[in-house]
Amino acid sequence: MKFGFPGFLIAVFLHGALLGAITPNEWRFSQTIDVSTTGLVRVNVPAETLDAARPDLADVRIADGAGREVPYLIHRPMPRRESALRPRELRTELEPTATRITLTTGTKFVLKGVTFETPQGVEFIKGVRVEGSHDGATWLQLATDKPIFRMAGGAANPSVSFSEGAWEFLRLTIDDSRTAAVPFTGVLLQVAETNAPAEAFPLTIKTRDESSGLTRLSVDLGAMNLTVASLGIETTDPLFVRPVTIAVPELANDNIGEQTLCTGSIYRVDFNGKVESQVDIPIDSQIHGRELIVLIDNSDSPPLVINAVHGSRRVTNLLFFAREAGRYQLLSGNSQCAAPRYDLSELDEQLKNAEAVEGRAGPLIGNEDYNRPDNLAALPLTGAKIDVAAWKFRKPIQLSKPGAQQIELDPDVLVRAAPDQRDLRIVVDDRQLPFLLERPSISRSLPLASALANDLQKPRLSRWSLKLPQAGIPITRITCAADSALFQREMRLWEEATDDRGDKFPRELGHATWKRVPGETAREFAIHLDVVPTSDMLLLETDNGDNPAIKLHNFRGHYPVSRIVFKTASDSTQPVWIYYGNPDAASPRYDVALVADQLFRAERASATLGRQENMHSKTERMIQTLSGSSLYIFWSVLGIVVAALLLLISRLLPKT
Repeated sequence: MKFGFPGFLIAVFLHGALLGAITPNEWRFSQTIDVSTTGLVRVNVPAETLDAARPDLADVRIADGAGREVPYLIHRPMPRRESALRPRELRTELEPTATRITLTTGTKFVLKGVTFETPQGVEFIKGVRVEGSHDGATWLQLATDKPIFRMAGGAANPSVSFSEGAWEFLRLTIDDSRTAAVPFTGVLLQVAETNAPAEAFPLTIKTRDESSGLTRLSVDLGAMNLTVASLGIETTDPLFVRPVTIAVPELANDNIGEQTLCTGSIYRVDFNGKVESQVDIPIDSQIHGRELIVLIDNSDSPPLVINAVHGSRRVTNLLFFAREAGRYQLLSGNSQCAAPRYDLSELDEQLKNAEAVEGRAGPLIGNEDYNRPDNLAALPLTGAKIDVAAWKFRKPIQLSKPGAQQIELDPDVLVRAAPDQRDLRIVVDDRQLPFLLERPSISRSLPLASALANDLQKPRLSRWSLKLPQAGIPITRITCAADSALFQREMRLWEEATDDRGDKFPRELGHATWKRVPGETAREFAIHLDVVPTSDMLLLETDNGDNPAIKLHNFRGHYPVSRIVFKTASDSTQPVWIYYGNPDAASPRYDVALVADQLFRAERASATLGRQENMHSKTERMIQTLSGSSLYIFWSVLGIVVAALLLLISRLLPKT
């Protein structure tokens, strides 16, 4: 291989860097790299290597044919973040059917698009034509009928992209032939980003959940530690606009939540018979786990038909100097070793830009001499002993296989456990199992039995009674459908609660404004609850004024999902129970925090809950069901019975 002067310095430096031999048995995996000639070699790290290695690749090593360690440099080419500039001059002209904005860019940077600025809260959808010029007289069309919009619910696309180029002048023509002109307050120039290589990789939809106008996709990336460039939605829906949030599961304080990575919009819109589509969301973040969460806000529209998802990832390169042709080994999978220090920082830029032979890593091969540990082996399978006498309820946990488990809490548990689930315990024999609590962005729905409950003394009032399956379900949202074609109503949701003295009073749970106009697509109406109901009977009412009563049906209640994640032993035959219903219990503190990350990322089996068992006596159960005036009556009757028994005993005793 021939080198220029900088290349010669690189070769001399790397050729002289002689390191000692390494012990391959300390690494779980190896891959071969066949090099046909001496010189600088660039290897695109495969996804399976990134999955086996640590996120920062601190455990990766390259060994030559003699087993000696070879210095290398990691290169993760990333696009330079696009920047925004304000033009030197902006002129706006209002025409009968268009708004024309002429920009003097004042820059020689390569431009890729423009972003329109509008006052907050302005909703619109417009088509834009973009033209570029070097002299302000001769114009070249760069884009036509490109959509810009900002819609209710958060969906927005205020930007227009065009072919990259340096332009002294830009002319933007916004189509106002269908709707009124928009008061644009400014325009930003988008400076083109530096391109970086990306390659497609397969994605799999693991689960899909529909709840409260939200589609939630759990997407399997196929490997950990990938730097995902973008994710796209494949749908056959002809026209749509949807805000999208990309998130990842996040472990914090022994709880599993969701961390937002980025937001954007996907759309397919029709402008003058031309369909414009954008279904990709840029991400450009390293994902340490295998899962991405895609949240699509449907608002009042039906969910999209999603056929698949696709993605692209940024490449990760290893650069090393081959002293001789032959077979090299790429080692990965060592959780104990320290990161290497090769003192290559001075040659960083030269190596990244130097000519190199493309090397290819072979299949990932497990080291037979390496004792592969269970990634959950450090997790304590049992915690401290527990006296379950103070817990009122329990359910058996039915397992399909040993290992990491996931249980979704059902309404029985949610009703009787503490609101923050601090009293939950997983128990085998008389010992606790450590666990993590997960609260994903999913909700479940329950059908609510409904009936008209109008007050004859208030003929203008429409009222519906809504029956929950049981009292205390943590409902956060009520939805229903309406048959009436035209209405606007203030809706109020309340329940009849009882105070400590047994007196009843109306307790408001939530309120909303519902309206429908002719020609509007049928949609669900929703009311959000400000507080959790305590009874099993809710009342929804509205004042019709002088209008006919509205007709509502198909009532459903929605509650958020909570899950428990834990591990069981492979050889255990003891039944596993979940205990709940102890308001005096404190939140558990387990050593699971030390290995929570491994449990968090482990592949989980879905366990189910069996039938509920009441751990208290019949008398205690009867007392627990009493409240308000019923409780006072019970204790009064019990006192009278005790007094009568004492009087009877005193008469039966012999007199002195």
